[in-house]
Amino acid sequence: MTTVHPEVLWAQRSSETDETKNVLLVTVNLPDIKPETLEYNLTPTSISFKAQAGNAAKGLSERDYAFSFDLFAEVVPEHSTKNLSSRSLYLVIRKKEAKAEYWPRLTKNKVKLPQLKTDFSKWVDEDEQDGAPAVEEDNGMPDLGDMGGMGGMPGLGGMGGMGGMGGMPGGMDFEAMMKSMGGAGGGAGPSFSGADADDDEGSDDDDDGPPPLEEADAKP
Repeated sequence: MTTVHPEVLWAQRSSETDETKNVLLVTVNLPDIKPETLEYNLTPTSISFKAQAGNAAKGLSERDYAFSFDLFAEVVPEHSTKNLSSRSLYLVIRKKEAKAEYWPRLTKNKVKLPQLKTDFSKWVDEDEQDGAPAVEEDNGMPDLGDMGGMGGMPGLGGMGGMGGMGGMPGGMDFEAMMKSMGGAGGGAGPSFSGADADDDEGSDDDDDGPPPLEEADAKP
């Protein structure tokens, strides 16, 4: 079976004073990784990954995936974390040297890897880090399929069609309440047309994201 290089997305933060904000954010963007096949190894100078992924029942071919490379600078494996979900393997890797400047690239060698890409959803420019959200320790929201139909949420009774909303105070009839609200305010809810839509259309940010990483020679 041919081994394939998975897509790897990365972003980073840097700090001279706060070690928890001096990290690499790396996502191995690969659905349905089989946990029993995962071989992930992080050393102070390198990273490697190997696993099988896919789901024949979903029509996703089961294949072998792997990659390994040396990192641009040293990291601290014991202070780094990983989280495996049905969508990806998400890594928060602590940089060893506390400094304000970003790494110019993720790899030690200046080579182009087509599957290694900037994670624009997590990227923050170097001079805008102070206002950035806290670094996530996991990779987003849990799978809805693992929430058992949301039956565990108090007062919603599994959201069985929301009929009657038994968890509402005094057994209030949700449908009747909505009808009464419709008489008071037109029942249409907030509108996002007109001036609001114009505001949205004019709010496009001119920032096209982070500057491109250093140009690199094609890998021989």
